[in-house]
Amino acid sequence: MPGPVTDESDIRRLLAMYCQLLDDGRFDEWIELFTADIEFVVMGMHKNGHAELRGFIEPSQQADARGKHMISEPWIEIESNSRATATTDFAWVSKQGAVGQAGRYYDTIVKQTRHWQFQRREIVFTGDQPE
Repeated sequence: MPGPVTDESDIRRLLAMYCQLLDDGRFDEWIELFTADIEFVVMGMHKNGHAELRGFIEPSQQADARGKHMISEPWIEIESNSRATATTDFAWVSKQGAVGQAGRYYDTIVKQTRHWQFQRREIVFTGDQPE
């Protein structure tokens, strides 16, 4: 059974993969970072499940609109062998180098088989409060 150090490393990898796969437009791989019943909350909108989430994200992340998602050191709490939470500050930087958005990710992460996946992600922009 993996220990907390391995689990934290795996969760850090998941957080990094979210950014890099999205920034590279690798949507088939990106959507697999989420459980089938994902709840994704942003700007008061709730998107549930793979199809709804992908239908929301992919059109807004076409090649001409992509930038870089930059994340801070996450605060990870391992709650059990199969459940964790993480809070991570982020900034999105445009191709021109301007910070377009900044805020915090609030994640519930679960271990499915051998891999950690997002079960819930809430994106809260700077100045706003989580639900």
